[in-house]
Amino acid sequence: MKTKLHIAILGGGPSGLFMFKRLVDTGNANLAITIFERKKQLGVGMPYSTDGANDEHITNVSGNEIPELVTPIADWLAIAPKHLLDHYQITPQSYNDYKVLPRLLFGQYLSAQFELLQKQAREAGIEVNVHFESSVTDITDEPEKGIVALEVNAESRHEFDTVIICTGHNWPKKHEGSVPGYFDSPYPPAKLHIKTNHPVAIKGSSLTAVDAIRTLARGNGEFSIEKDGRRVYHLAADSPDFKIVLHSRNGLLPAVRFHLDDSHLENDSLLTDEEIAEHIQNNDGFLSLDYIFEKDFKEVFKEKDPEFYAYVKDLSMEVFVAEMMEQRERLDAFQLLKAEYMEAERSIKRKESIYWKEMLGVLSFAMNYPAKHLCAEDMQRLQKVLQPLISVVIAYIPQSSCEELLAMHQAGLLEIVSVGEDSEVKPNETGGATYYYTDETGDKRADHFKTFVDSVGQPHLPYEDLPYKSLIDNKTVAPALLKFRDADKGKEQMQKDEKLVQKDAKGNYYLVVPGVAINDNFQVLDEQGTVNDRIYMMAVPYIGGYNPDYSGLDFCEAASANIIDSLFKTEDA
Repeated sequence: MKTKLHIAILGGGPSGLFMFKRLVDTGNANLAITIFERKKQLGVGMPYSTDGANDEHITNVSGNEIPELVTPIADWLAIAPKHLLDHYQITPQSYNDYKVLPRLLFGQYLSAQFELLQKQAREAGIEVNVHFESSVTDITDEPEKGIVALEVNAESRHEFDTVIICTGHNWPKKHEGSVPGYFDSPYPPAKLHIKTNHPVAIKGSSLTAVDAIRTLARGNGEFSIEKDGRRVYHLAADSPDFKIVLHSRNGLLPAVRFHLDDSHLENDSLLTDEEIAEHIQNNDGFLSLDYIFEKDFKEVFKEKDPEFYAYVKDLSMEVFVAEMMEQRERLDAFQLLKAEYMEAERSIKRKESIYWKEMLGVLSFAMNYPAKHLCAEDMQRLQKVLQPLISVVIAYIPQSSCEELLAMHQAGLLEIVSVGEDSEVKPNETGGATYYYTDETGDKRADHFKTFVDSVGQPHLPYEDLPYKSLIDNKTVAPALLKFRDADKGKEQMQKDEKLVQKDAKGNYYLVVPGVAINDNFQVLDEQGTVNDRIYMMAVPYIGGYNPDYSGLDFCEAASANIIDSLFKTEDA
């Protein structure tokens, strides 16, 4: 009889949920799966638990955009506990698949899916062990034994054939706790439900910043809905000096959720894996950013939107982005938000997509996986040129969040300033922080705030920050690097910043990007590029260099598919 394949999943949040589903769907009774979860509940992770949400926080995806699990949300709501539905004022009758949900309620749905999958696993004869309140504190690969050893809670040792790291979000603390009024992230959000009778600085204007705004607003006032349907913000009597100042590089707010023709960021016109592989082979081993922009963005409009295609077909990526950003930047950010809100309302009502925005999301998702094959020069173009537009357009801010931002701005309590690329924030010993930047008139500014919240989103963490030190010490993993196509450009950048560029013995130059090196199957690589068939890395903060855009649950579904295919190919071999 074949011995069992012992697999460890590190992290029981959404990434772990989708990975577990893939394993259970095999129906393979020779599997023994162990899940290590830092908290006391499976499925919720950071975004859908009190670590990442309060009652006021909502998803930016609707039911029809969620990859398939065990039961659809609508079916689960029909049997969900009444007290839960009453708390969020939701009934099965009022819900439809085009609506967003409170994040904490969605977390309970994901948790219920995990329970159903455990039941399916038991029925299939798959052994499942779950360890709650269990942090994996170190990982040691032992290739001579063909195992991976885990240290849990810095004390116990556990051995596995395969380890899949799904630990999700990580928000390192640098000044929070030691500097009063300084927050390294808005999470957990309960810490921001405070009286701040003074202006509050928020760094960033993404969905993370919107989370901070929604919580701070409720600590210093309340929202009401008028008879005409408008949302209005009322400042609390004991917070007369409260206001929020957003600081962003380009002074832009995220775009608003609209109807998607394809709710799962897919398109039949996209390049296939085979076409991408052939292109890489014929292009000196590199994926061309211009090629994928042409094929996975511009050419898709030929049939769907010929008018837009006529506009975009002869534009370079740089010119297209510059024109789109200029259109956004020439309008006041809140005027644009209001206009996009109305445009999105029409889109949702008519079930008609705003197609170029949808395709930008599709492009970003399609480009995520092969991005590790870009040359260093193209990765820098992606980061500096395309990514800023993508991050604004595909944020998909929900309608109710948009209404709250507009209400606060209408009340004179929310503004946004453009701080450019070279702004700096310094914590003050007495509390809060000072924002140093050059304003749009060219004046140098040093604005002091008693409360500062860093809300730029999940940082791409460097290789050195990987919390499993034995992987680094034993050189099981290696830093993520991208080769310069033009050695002279690599040499030039190395002279400017030796930490940013490495040179090998053959005279090749490599750009150092965040996180660890992985292959297309999310297996970690060592310094020689050797694939490790025992350790898979799906923890998004540590693969940001090779996966520059990770799109939430869609990422979880797609990455877990790659891993399961690789895992059983490896096992069969």
